[in-house]
Amino acid sequence: MSPVNPWIIALTVTLATFMEVLDTSVANVALPHIAGSLSAGQDESTWILTSYLVSNAIVLPLSGWFSSLIGRKRFYMSCVALFTLSSFLCGLAPSLNALIFFRVLQGAGGGGLQPSEQAILADTFPPRQRGMAFAVYGMAVVLAPAIGPTLGGWITDNFDWRWIFFINIPVGILSLFLTNMLISDPPYLKQEKRTSFKIDYIGLGLLALGLGCLQVVLDKGQRDDWFGSHFIVGMTIVCVSALVAVVFWEWFHKDPIIDLRLFRERSFAVANLLMFMVGFALLSSTVLLPLFLQTLMGYTAEKAGLVLMPGGFALLLFMPIVGFLLSKYDARWLLLFGLCMLSFALFHMTRFDTSIDFRTAATARVFQTLGLAFLFVPINTVAYAFLPREKNNAASGLINLARNIGGSVGISVVTTMLARRTQFHQSNLSGRVNSGNGNLQAMLDSATRLLMAHGSSHSEAMRQAYALVANMIDQQATMLAYVDNFWLVGIAVLVMIPFVFLMKKVKPGGPIAVH
Repeated sequence: MSPVNPWIIALTVTLATFMEVLDTSVANVALPHIAGSLSAGQDESTWILTSYLVSNAIVLPLSGWFSSLIGRKRFYMSCVALFTLSSFLCGLAPSLNALIFFRVLQGAGGGGLQPSEQAILADTFPPRQRGMAFAVYGMAVVLAPAIGPTLGGWITDNFDWRWIFFINIPVGILSLFLTNMLISDPPYLKQEKRTSFKIDYIGLGLLALGLGCLQVVLDKGQRDDWFGSHFIVGMTIVCVSALVAVVFWEWFHKDPIIDLRLFRERSFAVANLLMFMVGFALLSSTVLLPLFLQTLMGYTAEKAGLVLMPGGFALLLFMPIVGFLLSKYDARWLLLFGLCMLSFALFHMTRFDTSIDFRTAATARVFQTLGLAFLFVPINTVAYAFLPREKNNAASGLINLARNIGGSVGISVVTTMLARRTQFHQSNLSGRVNSGNGNLQAMLDSATRLLMAHGSSHSEAMRQAYALVANMIDQQATMLAYVDNFWLVGIAVLVMIPFVFLMKKVKPGGPIAVH
C-alpha cells in the first residue's frame, strides 16, 4: 500500500489514460484537413491512423517485460515523456512522411501507458476497493473514444488540425510531475533482480511482425478488396506465420517477452475473450452510429457527437455504481447483466429508420453505455483475481491488447459488412422496381406532376422522378445495411454469455484468492 491516498494515484494515472485513448480517435475527423495541408491523398492520409495503431498494438504486450527490465515507474514515465514529445513533433510535422513517423513514436509511447496504469491500480488498492478503482479508470477508457471525434472536429473547425496534438503537451507535463511525486514501485518489483537478463530478440521480432501485419490487414482489407488483393493475401500469410511462430517460441523460452502461460488460468483467459468483445462492440458502434447519423440523417459532425454525449455522462454515473456493486455481488452476475443490456441496446438499434429523432438515438446510446459499464469493470477485476501480484504487469499488457485488437477487428468487420450488405440490398430492392409495379408508377406520376408544377419540362421531370426513386433505393439499402450490422454485433455479444459461467467465483468484498 502506498503512503499516498490511493484515489489521488488513480486520478493521476487516469489522466494519462484519457489522453492516450483520446488520441486513437481524435484525428479521424481531421484527416481531410491534414491531407490538404500536407498535399497528400485521402488514401495516404489513413496511414496517420494505421501507423499509430500498429506501434500501439506491438508495445501493449511488451509492457510487462519492459517494466520488469527497468522498473514500472521508470517505464511508465518514459512512455508519458515519449508520448508527449512525439505529440509536439506531430503538431510541427512539415510533411506526411514526418507525421507518420512521429505517429509511430506516439503509438509506441501510448502503448505502454494503459497496461502500466492497470497494474499500478491493482497494486495500489486492496482487493475490496479494486472494483471502484477500475471504475474510475474505465470511465476514461470508454468515454474518450466517444468524445474524440467531436473534440477533434471542433478543434479542427475552430483552430487548426495541429492543435489536436498540441493539447496533449500540458496534460503530459502534468502527468509526469504527478507521477514522479506520488507513485513508486511496490516492494516485490524493487526486489526483483535481473542479473543474467538476455533480450529475446527473436520473440520481439516475431511479435512485432505478426501484430504489425495484422493491423495493416484489418485497416486496409476493405479498401483493397480483402483477398482479392495480392498485398492483403501476402500480409495475411506473414501475419499468421509470425503469430503461430511466436506462440511456440514464447511458450518454451526461458525468459519470454510475453507470458502466454497466464492463459492457463481459466478466468484470465475468459476475461481476455470478453475484453476482446468489449473492444469489438465499443469501437464498432462508435463508428457506426455517427456515420449513420451523418450520412442518412443529415446530422453535422458536431450534432452527431452530441448524440454520443449523454452516453458519456451515463458512464460517469454508472461506473462508480458498478464498482460499489462489485463489493456486494459476484462479478459474474454483473457480467451477465452487462452482456444482456449491451445486446438489448444493439437489438433496439435494429429498429432504427430514417425518421428517428435525436432523443431516440441518444437514448439507445445510453442503454449501450450502461451495458459497457457493467462489463469493463468486472472483467478487469476478475482478470487479476487469480493471478499472483508479480504477474500484474504481464496480465495488463495482454488484456489491453485483447481490447485493442477487438476494436480493430470490430471496425474492420462493420465497415466491410456495411459496404457488402449495401450492395446486396441495392440489388435486391432494384430487382423489385419494374414497369408493372403499380405503386412505382403512381409515385413516378405524382413526382413528375409536382416537378412540372415547379417549372420542369415533362421529359426533364421524368428523369428527375426516376433519380428520386434511385436515391430512395440507395438510402433504404444503406439503412438496411446498418440494421444488419446492429444485428451482427448484438448477436456476437449475446454469444459471449455462456463463457461467463466458465469463470471462477470471486468472493465479493473479501480477499481475492491467488495461486
